[in-house]
Formats: sequence, C-alpha cells, structure tokens
Amino acid sequence: MQNHDDRPHGVIVGALAEATGRDKRDDPILPRTGGPAGNAVLTAWTGLVLLILSIAELLTLFNVRGLLSWHVAIGALLVPPALMKTTTTGWRMVRYYAGNEPYQKAGPPPTLMRLLGPLVVLSTLGLLASGVVLVLIGESRSHNNLGSVLGFGLSWISIHQGAFIVWATATGLHLLGRIVPAIRIAFASRVGRIPGASSRVAAVSLVAVVAVVLAFVLVHADGSWTIREAFRHRFGSD
Repeated sequence: MQNHDDRPHGVIVGALAEATGRDKRDDPILPRTGGPAGNAVLTAWTGLVLLILSIAELLTLFNVRGLLSWHVAIGALLVPPALMKTTTTGWRMVRYYAGNEPYQKAGPPPTLMRLLGPLVVLSTLGLLASGVVLVLIGESRSHNNLGSVLGFGLSWISIHQGAFIVWATATGLHLLGRIVPAIRIAFASRVGRIPGASSRVAAVSLVAVVAVVLAFVLVHADGSWTIREAFRHRFGSD
C-alpha cells in the first residue's frame, strides 16, 4: 500500500486511491486464524451483509406504518452483524496500535476513513440501540421528554431520528470509500486459501442465529409498536 501524507490533499488522494481499488493494503496471512487477511475477510463479509440489510431497512421507510413489523425485524437483524463488524475493526485497530507486526505491516486504513470510522460506529450503535428502546417502551412513551440540549427537547423518538441523520451521512461516505475494497476482499481468489475459514463461517452462522432470535423477540416484545399496531388493525381499537 502506498503511503500518503496527512495534509488535506494527501488525505483525499489516499482515500480515493483505496476507494477505487488503485491502492490496497497487503494483509499478511498467518497460520490457524489467517491473521490480518482473515480479519479483513470476516469484516468484508459482515459489511456486505450489513449493506444488504440496511438497504432493506431503508426501503421500509417508504411506508413505515404499513411495514412496521418488517422495520422492527430488519432493524433487529442488523444488531448482531453491526456488533460483529465493530469487534473485527476494533480488533484490527487495537492490534495495529499495540505494535503487532503483521497488523503493522498491513497498515491502517486511509486517514479519512480512520477519522470517519468512530462516527460510523457511534451513529450505528446509537441508531440501533435507540430503535430497540423504542420497540420495548412502545409508542405512548416514545415522545416523553428526557431533557433538552441547546434548547431542543429530547425524546427517544428524536434521539432515534437524530442518530439516523448522522448515520446516513457518515455511513454513506464510508460506503463510498469501502464498497470496492470490501467486494474485492470478500470475493478474492485467495479467500479459500486463508486459514481459519471454518471459524469465520461459524462466527457468521452464530451471528445469523442470534439475529433471527433477536428479531423474533423484538417483534413480539410486550409494549412494542408492532403489537400495538396489529391490535388496532385487527380489533379497530383506538
């Protein structure tokens, strides 16, 4: 991977070079786990799953009331892979800054992606966490005043909406910078030769099972908006 300076021009050039596939990190392959290469594959797989689910979730916004059950279910499905991707990228960051030689050799992401990363993680976790809270507390308490910031009243619904705006902006920029590298890594010819494939498949399978269970629990949670809406539709209750 080429080194680009941290001046504004160099930051932009470095991000564009990796985003378009003209520059890439050389991830070393280690025995047993695959090392940085194995980490990159797992992160890429998880990222692509998150992309597909996120698109499906965004589509429900066109008729969120009519597709409320789907909105809740897909939102729940997003939680485990989001935590998985946070873990894999966090592990890579910790190993790099701790001075681990293989991760040092692989190098960090472009500066722009490093600056954007924390905002993507925090907005994603904030969006999903506030969504889970909204499902559990129900519609009647979603507008309760939780305080104010800079004169603006806060409620769980406003927190969720604010987190969505930040998430959409940060993740959109992140997607532009990482979609090409993620596809290249996930479907590269050497993927099958990277050790630790069974562990990665097991991790993805576990995440899938947990996601399905969480979706089932939240859709049927007491006080959820889904149950409330289903009751109104069936019995015409106000």
